[in-house]
Amino acid sequence: MGVARQDGAQAGSQGAAGRSGPIRVVVAKPGLDGHDRGAKVIARALRDAGMEVIYTGLHQTPEQIVDTAIQEDADAIGLSILSGAHNTLFAKVIALLEERDAADIKVFGGGIIPEADIPPLKAQGVAEIFTPGATTASIVEWVRANVRSLAV
Repeated sequence: MGVARQDGAQAGSQGAAGRSGPIRVVVAKPGLDGHDRGAKVIARALRDAGMEVIYTGLHQTPEQIVDTAIQEDADAIGLSILSGAHNTLFAKVIALLEERDAADIKVFGGGIIPEADIPPLKAQGVAEIFTPGATTASIVEWVRANVRSLAV
C-alpha cells in the first residue's frame, strides 16, 4: 500500500524543538478495520491547520506504520482504531518505536475505545486517546500543544 501526502504547511516554519518545517503526522488505520472516514476527517483537519499529514490508508500493520513514520521523519503517529484491537495495536506500535530508537515519535489515537482501557494505554506510552465526540479543533489543539508547536 502506498502513502498519500497531504501538505498544508507553510515552508520555513520553525518547530519548538528547533526543527524546521511543519509538524509531520502519520495518520494510520491499523489492522482489519475498513472504516476510514474519521481518519480522513482528522487528516484533513490537521492539514488545514498547517501540518503535513501522511495518510497510510487501510489495513496497515504496525510494522508498516512505524516504517512510514521513521522514513517520513514524523513527529507523531495518529492511529484510528474501531476494531476493538486497540490494546494489541497500540502496544505493538509503541514497542516497535522503542526497538527502532524512535520513541520520540508521539503516538496518539482515537476510535471506539472503552474508558476503562484508556489509563492502561497511556501507561504504555500512548500520549492521548480521543473518543467519539472529540472535535477536530480539540485534536488539532492537542497536537499543536503536545507534539511540536509551529512558529507564528
